[in-house]
Amino acid sequence: MTSSITRPNEGARREDVRIRRATARDGRRLTRLVRSSRAYEGHYAAMVADYQVGPDYIEAHRVFAAVEAATDRILGFYALILVPPELDLMFVADDARGLGIGRLLVAHLRDEARCAGLTGVRIVSHPPAEGFYLSVGAWRTGTLAANPPAVMWDRPELELPVA
Repeated sequence: MTSSITRPNEGARREDVRIRRATARDGRRLTRLVRSSRAYEGHYAAMVADYQVGPDYIEAHRVFAAVEAATDRILGFYALILVPPELDLMFVADDARGLGIGRLLVAHLRDEARCAGLTGVRIVSHPPAEGFYLSVGAWRTGTLAANPPAVMWDRPELELPVA
């Protein structure tokens, strides 16, 4: 899947973005994207401070990265677990937010899930990201209670239809 996006404040300049399967060599870059995300600042920081997207994780799951075609710079990524069907991770680089990368990743996720025979994907959302998931067609199914010490807050539980 290849798409084009326009960066705000850069006029008509277009930049090619492609989504590819992540490899074990991407682990450090994916980990850095997770740990440096401004979405997890403040009281959310503890949840990702020691998080690692390692080679074993990448090889065991369907992990896909949105990259600038010319540089292979990772703009975002997601991880789909098939059994049970769940979006495990989705992150977009801070400087790529608002460019449509998240929507590209969700469209790709839907295609992957559909090809795998799924009709929906569960999402346990970071609370500030709930609005994004609702905007791409997910609906709220409940709330997952806090699970200290790892997660100290309730999280929205959603379903993303893919069929």
